[in-house]
Amino acid sequence: MLVAAIADTHLPRGARRIPDACLDRLRAADLILHAGDLSALSVLEELRALGPPVHAVYGNADAPDVRELLPKELVVEAAGARIGMAHVPGPREGREERLAKRFPGCDAVVYGHTHLPEAVRHGGVWILNPGSPTERRKAPSHTMLVLEIEAGEIRPELVVLDP
Repeated sequence: MLVAAIADTHLPRGARRIPDACLDRLRAADLILHAGDLSALSVLEELRALGPPVHAVYGNADAPDVRELLPKELVVEAAGARIGMAHVPGPREGREERLAKRFPGCDAVVYGHTHLPEAVRHGGVWILNPGSPTERRKAPSHTMLVLEIEAGEIRPELVVLDP
């Protein structure tokens, strides 16, 4: 199973849009995860129109209608793996430990907010931040994650979207 994960799209904003390379990977996935800060409900609708099922949590910059529709935290099951989702991970100090404890029994935790991509193991749990495909801020590139999941085993790949 292929899972495509993004976060922090912050759309719509001017002429900015989700890059074609990201859209191609989202369409090819079996499941799409968005770790918050879509900003507008239209972004969720755009993602749902791509085809694969979409699971998302709301972020701190999301409009009230997005906050009403989406949960703050979520656990998704995919190909035998449990993936926790949240937007705000809290302070940098102790982040991995805190996220692993926040989602007991999960094989991975996907979060957003920092715009900084991350794919690290912490005590057997993948701590994953896809970065942002649209607003890199302090990150060196626009990014997303693709997770290959088979029989509960997760293999994450950070995808750099800049040419």
